[in-house]
Amino acid sequence: MRMQLHISPSLRHVTVFPGKGVRDFIKVKVGSRRVSYRTVFYSLLFLTFLLRFVFVLTAMDTIDGETSCSSIGCIGKRLGPRIWGRRVLESTVPEEIYRILEESESEELEGGTQVPQSLEEFVAEMKSNRSDAKTFATRLKAMVSLLEQKTRSAKIQEYLYRHVASSSIPKHLHCLALRLADEHSTNAGARLQLPSPELVPALVDNSYYHFVLASDNILAASVVAASLVRNSLQPEKVVLHVITDRKTYAPMQAWFSLHSLAPAVLEVKALHHFDWFTKGKVPVLEAMEKDQRLRSQFRGGSSAIVSNTSEMPHIVASKLQALSPKYNSVMNHIRIHLPELFPSLKKIVFLDDDIVVQSDLSPLWEIDLEGKVNGAVQTCSGQDKFVMSKRFKSYLNFSHPLIAKNFEPEQCAWAYGMNIFDLDAWKRTNISLTYHHWLQMNLKSDLSLWQLGTLPPGLIAFHGHVHIIDPFWHMLGLGYQENTTVVEAEKAAVIHFNGRAKPWLEIAFPHFRSLWSKYVDFSDKFIKACHINAS
Repeated sequence: MRMQLHISPSLRHVTVFPGKGVRDFIKVKVGSRRVSYRTVFYSLLFLTFLLRFVFVLTAMDTIDGETSCSSIGCIGKRLGPRIWGRRVLESTVPEEIYRILEESESEELEGGTQVPQSLEEFVAEMKSNRSDAKTFATRLKAMVSLLEQKTRSAKIQEYLYRHVASSSIPKHLHCLALRLADEHSTNAGARLQLPSPELVPALVDNSYYHFVLASDNILAASVVAASLVRNSLQPEKVVLHVITDRKTYAPMQAWFSLHSLAPAVLEVKALHHFDWFTKGKVPVLEAMEKDQRLRSQFRGGSSAIVSNTSEMPHIVASKLQALSPKYNSVMNHIRIHLPELFPSLKKIVFLDDDIVVQSDLSPLWEIDLEGKVNGAVQTCSGQDKFVMSKRFKSYLNFSHPLIAKNFEPEQCAWAYGMNIFDLDAWKRTNISLTYHHWLQMNLKSDLSLWQLGTLPPGLIAFHGHVHIIDPFWHMLGLGYQENTTVVEAEKAAVIHFNGRAKPWLEIAFPHFRSLWSKYVDFSDKFIKACHINAS
């Protein structure tokens, strides 16, 4: 609060006004020839008030970071400008520090002086040397730069270890595949026809609820299947089509032959069992072969990515993830050919192998897609801003003119993993051709249009053909963040462990793992033999 003094021309009255002009003041009469007790009393009162006023101003200056006054002259210098409505000039020390910190190149430390390794070491050095502002700023900048380098190195090492852990086949999964393959060759019960002959007509009956799962991971596929059937209110109306590759077909069939899901109907087919897949050229396979060759040349492997010191850690992580074998797996691309694989079906629900079903999914068939092809949850709105903040700019490179010309960066993205596909509507579009056209364009541009997986070209191919469904049906992000609570996850119909931290890996988030592991029978002889545990 700024105070004002008013002294009358005759010097008989001194009046103290508050800074905002309120007419509450102290008026002291000083012009009398005789000094009375009343005059002395008012004089002492005025002086007491004035000293308290000076103390408050001095304390405020000290709190603001200015040097505290230690003399009457100093107090006068500070009090005078305040009384007459003028402010003291700001110190130039911060500007000097800002100038040093904003310089592009940090100055070399004299005599090979070691950079402070911690804040405590830095503070102790500044206190002992009584450094000036320039030295303070230079040393501070050197310390922060060093800590930034260490943090970046640690982050990149973490991303590299996670990349290796998520890309490798865990020993227990390899063990399970080998034991089941051996069982398939020696046990006729592991080679049963799936489904049994009397249930074969259900495979093309559109009165059933048809689900498609493409996977080469037996353990993951078993959890998807078990959770789907166990939570279905009409399991006898569920038909699950499991698609796998040639090498995984025998162990996958052995697993589901020995672990019945009755009354649900289940079939296991390898890609080479589909007539369409064996006739002529398959665009997705051609694109994958070219993509694999180009990635090996363009990326230079994980060592080249990690050795790049100019890129931010999250960019390094993105490039490492692009090297994941998953993104070059036919299981990941085959969904774009669903109309050709299932020509007799009208509507299906496609499931990724890293999801868990927690609710009856039959109401999905009652959703009117309003002529659209793909029913999906959009990922640009929701309470969890970390997960539900994905737009086209999150996946596509809008610095490339080809992307910038054709799409809007703020367009909402949507999720793969649990999708309703109207195959009849799909057949009336050119979605599959568009998908492969953009795959070729990305290859020609040295993978500069996008870097990760099948979702970016999927966003392009299904552009304008997506009907948004309630987010209850599909919760994302359980494989790359741990901000979502278990209580929130339990409320979703389908939870998706998209990201590196898959629930069957050691790097999984422990509090989410039980949502997946409760569908694994750890007493099963194959599970026990391969030492697959709940934690």
